[in-house]
Parts: sequence; structure tokens; C-alpha cells
Amino acid sequence: MSIANNLQNIKTSLPPHVTLVAVSKTKPVADLMEAYNAGQRTFGENKIQEMAEKWEQMPKDAEWHMIGHVQTNKVKYMAPFVSLVHGVDSLKLLKEINKQAKKNNRVINCLLQMHIAEEETKFGMDEKELEELLASEEFAQMENIKVKGLMGMATFTDNEQQIAKEFTQLKAIFDNLKNYPVPNSEISVLSMGMSGDYKIAIECGSTMVRIGSSIFGMR
Repeated sequence: MSIANNLQNIKTSLPPHVTLVAVSKTKPVADLMEAYNAGQRTFGENKIQEMAEKWEQMPKDAEWHMIGHVQTNKVKYMAPFVSLVHGVDSLKLLKEINKQAKKNNRVINCLLQMHIAEEETKFGMDEKELEELLASEEFAQMENIKVKGLMGMATFTDNEQQIAKEFTQLKAIFDNLKNYPVPNSEISVLSMGMSGDYKIAIECGSTMVRIGSSIFGMR
């Protein structure tokens, strides 16, 4: 199967309200261009330097999403062009994104990463940390970021009930967030679901899925 065919198959299985992020980390620009030529415009990377190199080589209407864990000292490299940062898991990181966005005269869209999995290795905030961040004076004063919604990763397991439970929990937090006024935000994006579990994620209310191996093949 070609990348274009894989892409077509996945796109036909997605409801119209769900955005597909093609996870292109570690893949060469030639592979990305094949997806681009098949109509894909949104790409997800997990290393900032690699993303910046690809951004320089690719057509400028491609959108770049940072989906990995973000180190504060690397934010400056993506601030000129990144479209959406999925993994914002602390006020400290948000402050740095705001600072670098200001330097580039931009407003950078962010998703706040929630910890919903049972594994301790996954990054993200719990509900209390989320509430504290959103209620903080520092957050209210940030003019160069916009919180667009939430992101989360389910436990890596074959237990579909557990995955659905975790996604449902994140959807409830998301719905809650939409209902009360948060400064610097337009809550519309719920990024959950990857190659292995995106169908469950969509059933649970995801509006954005991050799919790599099902498009580009295994790494």
C-alpha cells in the first residue's frame, strides 16, 4: 500500500468534524511530500529540531503540530511557525511559549495535556493542576498564547474498556472546560487517539487524531 492509499483509507473512515494529524516523526521529507501531494496538510512531529528542518524544506501551507514532550529551551526553534502545541503540561512551559510567541509577534495555539493513563511515564496534568493553571493570574496575563483545548493519551493496553474509560474521562474534563469562561482560550479541540486506538477515541468524542504508522508504515 502506498502512503496516498493509506491516507485515503483513513480519511474515509473519519467523521467530517475530526482533524487528522499525520504523525511524520523520523520519516524523510519524501514521505511527507507523498502525503502532502495526496492532500494532507497537517503534520505532527515530536522533536522540535527535526520539525524545524522539515518546515524549511516543505511547502509553506503545511501546518506543523508539536505532539511530543516539549523542553522549554527548545521552544524558540518552533515559535516562528508552529501551528499547535499538543503537549503543554505546565505553567512554566506555557510562559516560555508565550514569551517566544511574543518575540515572533504571534499568538501560538496550545492544547493542555492531561494525564489520563495508568502508566506513570505519560506526561500531563491532573484536574486540580489544570484548575490551578487556568485560575492563575499569570495565565490571565498571557497575550501570545491561545488554549484551544485538551490532549491526552490512553494507557497502552489491549483492554478497550479501559481505553474508553480514560478517553471518556478526558471528554468530561473537556466538556466542563467549555462551560466555564477561561481567559485566552477558544475551547474546541480534543486531541486523543493514535493509530491503535483512534476509533475508540472518536466514539468517545475526539475531534483530532494523531496517526503515524497506519499512514507511513512502521518506523
